[in-house]
Amino acid sequence: MFSIQSARRCALAAVTFFGLAIMAAPASAQLQPWQDYEASDSVWVVTHVDLDPGTMGIYLEGLKSTWIAANDVAKELGQIKDYAIYSNQFGADEDFDLVLVIEMDSTDDIAPNRQRYEEFLKAWGQANIDKSNEKVLELYNKIRRIKGTYLLRQIEVK
Repeated sequence: MFSIQSARRCALAAVTFFGLAIMAAPASAQLQPWQDYEASDSVWVVTHVDLDPGTMGIYLEGLKSTWIAANDVAKELGQIKDYAIYSNQFGADEDFDLVLVIEMDSTDDIAPNRQRYEEFLKAWGQANIDKSNEKVLELYNKIRRIKGTYLLRQIEVK
């Protein structure tokens, strides 16, 4: 039967072994950009949205005439690649409920651009912008909270 002292020696030996093994790992094991992995040119703007209980359908209905419709126009104009809405299936009360995602060709597409803005305004129309702003003020701000907006770039490990 092992004594406490024998158990301590075994534990100390194991810790020493694993510590030495970690320190012996070559520093060159770190992956190098463009050699071992690459970041995509495309970027995704991701927004986490928290909704009041029971308002998912109301919010999605509103998005259909605002966010979705505007993104359809932007996609037709070639200003965005795609967009999507995801539902958080494991979220707790304090987490987000929806993820709104817009994919763009590059970070250049996020920068202010007068020509792109005027092209979108002509296609979408000032009336739609005004209605969307009204919906945000009258409905969205009452039933949802933006939990965060992020700019993501996909990493492909080779």
